[in-house]
Amino acid sequence: MGFRTLTCPIAKECGGCEWLAVPYPIQLRRKREAVEELFRDYLEDARHGATVDELRIYGMDDPVAFRHKAATPFAPGKRGFVRSGFYARGTHRIVPCSACLTEDPRCRPILNAVARISSELGIRAYDEDKGTGLLRHGVVRTGWKSNEGLLTLVTNGDSFPHAKELAKAVAQKAKVRLSVVQNVNQRRTNAILGFKNKTLLGSGVMHDRLLDVEFTVGPTSFYQTNPEQTEVLYSLAIAQSRLDAGMRVLDAYCGIGTIGLCAAHQVEGLEVVGVERVEGAVADARRNAKANGLEQQARFVCADATSYMIDAARAGRKFDGVILDPPRAGSTSEFLSALCTLAPERVVYVSCNPQTQRRDVDLLVRQGYELDALAVVDLFPQTKHAETVAVLSRKSASKSFIPVSISPKDMGLSEEKEQPTYANICDYVQKTHGMKVSSLYVAQMKAECGLETQADRSGDKKQPKCPPEKREAILDAFRHFGLMGEDETEK
Repeated sequence: MGFRTLTCPIAKECGGCEWLAVPYPIQLRRKREAVEELFRDYLEDARHGATVDELRIYGMDDPVAFRHKAATPFAPGKRGFVRSGFYARGTHRIVPCSACLTEDPRCRPILNAVARISSELGIRAYDEDKGTGLLRHGVVRTGWKSNEGLLTLVTNGDSFPHAKELAKAVAQKAKVRLSVVQNVNQRRTNAILGFKNKTLLGSGVMHDRLLDVEFTVGPTSFYQTNPEQTEVLYSLAIAQSRLDAGMRVLDAYCGIGTIGLCAAHQVEGLEVVGVERVEGAVADARRNAKANGLEQQARFVCADATSYMIDAARAGRKFDGVILDPPRAGSTSEFLSALCTLAPERVVYVSCNPQTQRRDVDLLVRQGYELDALAVVDLFPQTKHAETVAVLSRKSASKSFIPVSISPKDMGLSEEKEQPTYANICDYVQKTHGMKVSSLYVAQMKAECGLETQADRSGDKKQPKCPPEKREAILDAFRHFGLMGEDETEK
């Protein structure tokens, strides 16, 4: 398993693969030990089913070329040349990249072809300091079980001279059957994607398969970047949830229906209800259900999952289980309170942030649940990150179980969730992401996102600019406190 030494010529500048120099078996051991330490009291408590001895981490046989999504910013170079690559660690300086060890080798050449052909066609790259130029970002996805690809070109405006010429020229050089979409984003923001899409070439989507279920993936769809390990993750979640025919399961944060449809495909007679607030994702989930002949087993509702669970509990609708896969910030007090009101027998919690998962598990345990199983899946080799699957069950003796409202204060957060102070945001980032951010950085990000009316002073050269990793943490806090919707980037 992955004992070869990996080297990368831009590793020190890029900083994306922070553990590249660490042998893979040691990476796995560190990740398992980190989760073990975080959940040690549960794993050593006989009242819970999960134990230290049973805690496993599921790694990859060969931890390279696993990312089937790649992205690049574009920036102006000399004589109209369009530059592409990765941002250098802690800056917005672009480091060129000809190939990336962690990406599907079909991805990076497509992005570099966009930069080269755009230069030849006279298409100007976006200058983030001046807010001028056209081509902002490129995002490419490639199928794991298919030879399809989807390239999204993010532009600073609707007008896109030579767009179809560019799309055709790049597709001719691609090693996949490529669809190309223009996405318009004119906001002065760190978020990559905007809200408007226009198909330039092909169908505007790509298809891939997970656990023998076919999915249609669009430019703004959430679809895990490491599909090989996603199959491991979903298989664990489905197996440990002990699903059976006749059961009803709620798939919260369902997106395009990936985990719910995989469960419905594997367990004949299982009824799945997926809830998602993004209309486009719900439409995709319904199409995916129909394409796989699962529309009788799985239905999808466009609604806020918290409100849906409260309404379902009031109407007396029962669910045997709830599956949730929230963003890095974890769940919310309102969601967990609604879940406890619904009182499912089992909860399957998939997380990309064990720290916030632990916080949420504590609350569910205090409301009458037990931690039955815990596993770690390495979706992100060469980094310190991993996904975890926690399975909880309602105490069988708890027939007098009375759900209690969970407040932000219970979660260690401010009661003023609607109007968080700068201190609330800084404290949240410290607790959730383990990094300190200043009020200046919060102010810069509020201005960039249009959350404050005062002038954006983030461009003042006398003031330090917020580093990319802290920008993402602050955006996460904004989403958590309800100041903005879900970012278009990965969790």
